[in-house]
Amino acid sequence: MGCFLRLKFGYKRDTKNIDADVAASTGTDDLDRKKEKDFDGSHGCARKYSWSEIEKLSMNFSQIVGSGGFSMVYLAHLPGSSVGAIKIHCPSDYLNRVFKQELEILLQLQHDNIVKLLGYCDNQDEGALVFEYVSNGTLQDKLHGAGREIRKSSSTGTVLSWRKRVAIAYQLAQALEYLHEKCPLQIVHGDIKPSNILLDEQLNCKLCDFGFAKMGFSSAITPSNNRKQVLMGSPGYTDPHYLRTGVASKKNDVYSYGVIILELVTGMEAFCEGRGQGQLLTSTIGPILKNIIAGGDECSPMKVAEMVDPKLGGDFEVKEVKAMISLAALCLGQSPSLRPSSAQILQTIEENIASSISLLCKQKNDLPNQC
Repeated sequence: MGCFLRLKFGYKRDTKNIDADVAASTGTDDLDRKKEKDFDGSHGCARKYSWSEIEKLSMNFSQIVGSGGFSMVYLAHLPGSSVGAIKIHCPSDYLNRVFKQELEILLQLQHDNIVKLLGYCDNQDEGALVFEYVSNGTLQDKLHGAGREIRKSSSTGTVLSWRKRVAIAYQLAQALEYLHEKCPLQIVHGDIKPSNILLDEQLNCKLCDFGFAKMGFSSAITPSNNRKQVLMGSPGYTDPHYLRTGVASKKNDVYSYGVIILELVTGMEAFCEGRGQGQLLTSTIGPILKNIIAGGDECSPMKVAEMVDPKLGGDFEVKEVKAMISLAALCLGQSPSLRPSSAQILQTIEENIASSISLLCKQKNDLPNQC
């Protein structure tokens, strides 16, 4: 896979094996029962664990379910025969600061489309975060496959339907509006990309990985000259304005969101070495995007349809596709000040793609007929 992943907070899922492991596990029986009531995160309260409890929950870190350059993710056997995921940061001074920053932000969050923090341990050099287990992979997996072998066999796999793609875009916008506008201390995620969007059994999205997130400002943060800056983001998704200036803002997330819309529409990866000179999806699609937007209502439906992921087999609404493409173009604008806010993104989707959104609301708790 040509895409660079800073941290693949995804899971190698084998549901049957996980269920069997949970049924056989007795490693969590002696945890303090008085503290279990907040274990599922339903009260918005994360529990603080000792390192020995983290070891018991993970059965001495016996099952790796994900990994990245800076952390490992292990299966957790929680009380009540449920499962979770324990993220362990690698020990270093810098990563310890990242862990503390991520923990501080996660403790503020409670939203249906953001992965739930159930607990944590901050008395070791590594640091541990206990999350709900989100069982259906990532958007990266669903759109592009988890690896080269999966992509080769993707023609026989399940295709993410157009309506589900619109629903994911809408839910992600809701998560961004919550972070940008509704948190007491407004938050910039800083690394919006498909591998940081987990999907549950109903394909509802759960935004994760707040290692690059910044908290406590209304619009932008200018980099300090006193400390070497670590740039946030991932190739293909990072706002070019941020790369030039180092100024972090909510519009960085909006830019990344625009890239994800293009991925949802086209089925193409945002950054792919196999694409030759046009490694970035925005570079490849940019000229086509401009022509479609310039054409306005006179733009040929066939020209719009040519941009759509061929795996959908024509099962999409051209009007909705054009609305999504137009929204992506706004989000990818060169001037951050002219990009829409997350609230404006939501309003645009609600006004222009009403049929898919109304269906989402009606079937929110139902298993999808098509993935």
